[in-house]
Amino acid sequence: MDSNKLRADFPVLQSSKSIYFDSACTALKPRAVVDAESGYYSELSACAGRSHHSLARRTEEKFEASRARIASFVGAKPEELVFTKNTTEALNLVIRSLDYSQRRKVVSTPLEHHSLLLPIMEQQRRGIVKMEMMGVNQAGEIPESSLSVIDSSTALVAVHHTTNTTGMRAPLEKIVKAAHDAGALVLIDAAQGVPHSRVDFRKLGADFLAFSGHKMCGPTGIGCLVGKKEAFEKLDTFIVGGETVETVSLQAVKWKSAPKRFEAGIQNYAGAIGLAAACDYLSKIGMENIERHEKEMAGKLISAIQSIPGATIYGSVSAPRCALASFNLKGVSAHQVALMADSLSKIAMRSGVFCAEPGANVLGFGKGAARASLYLYNTEEEVRIFAETMQKIAKL
Repeated sequence: MDSNKLRADFPVLQSSKSIYFDSACTALKPRAVVDAESGYYSELSACAGRSHHSLARRTEEKFEASRARIASFVGAKPEELVFTKNTTEALNLVIRSLDYSQRRKVVSTPLEHHSLLLPIMEQQRRGIVKMEMMGVNQAGEIPESSLSVIDSSTALVAVHHTTNTTGMRAPLEKIVKAAHDAGALVLIDAAQGVPHSRVDFRKLGADFLAFSGHKMCGPTGIGCLVGKKEAFEKLDTFIVGGETVETVSLQAVKWKSAPKRFEAGIQNYAGAIGLAAACDYLSKIGMENIERHEKEMAGKLISAIQSIPGATIYGSVSAPRCALASFNLKGVSAHQVALMADSLSKIAMRSGVFCAEPGANVLGFGKGAARASLYLYNTEEEVRIFAETMQKIAKL
């Protein structure tokens, strides 16, 4: 895999001189994805599943073919994939429509993105569930002993695949086993996992898997919830409307089975087609190659930050992680680091608590950190410029 050659595929990198180190927020889009999405509007622009004219039929064919390609990318079947507008909606779908009449406990960790924590907290506020946390140490690790909170009263265990604060992975094999041994379902937030490593829904063994298109070179406004057939049957309706029903009378409604039962109204056909193109693009490069590249870049990124006196990196620096690091420089605020990086070297980074404030507090940067997150199009030369720029900022 040659990152320098891949850069030619990304229009933004041709039109901008920026060093893009903000892929954990949203990844750049290759030309193949841009063309696939615009192709829907220029060649089809019709509805799927409603009309019977040729444009509608072709839209239906492309939409369902996209579902199959995206499902295959994560090791799932087409009928196991529900389209949502993002990971947030997918997580809400499960957390807010699961039946808690027999079991009320939902287990998670403080490291989760707000998109996962807030739906659980809202259900708790309404008196529907009781939330409990698995313990986390300051290195960002989940000790095996903390899994003891998962018990026979647990309905759902909701946890990240990879965090957006440290780039570290959860011990999913142990968590899934503990949950299933207790009779609980497992929901995985894979927004940061699917773009950066080979994710196989079958091998993970979880009941639900959520991810977004925009973090994996796909369009914004499209995401997916993958679920086992029997797990979907345990969910009540979420958003209802056109396309979710078989028949309707004023006395009764017959709902469709998943995935259609959870896809109300007009869908983001262009987004689905674009996301399928992103999956094709990543598959052609090879997720194993992308993961290998990120491990190499992660090592160089961490070394660059460690070379600055007084710099602090959050999370374990020895644990495997994707090419992401949250850090602070001594005596300089995180927002100032990001602003100066952009001003001095056009390095695009994020600063703050990354929509994961409880996790930021656990890790030790409750007042914010700077975050550099790299992807398949980033190069060693860019990391060298980043290192020089951080040195300048630290001295200033």
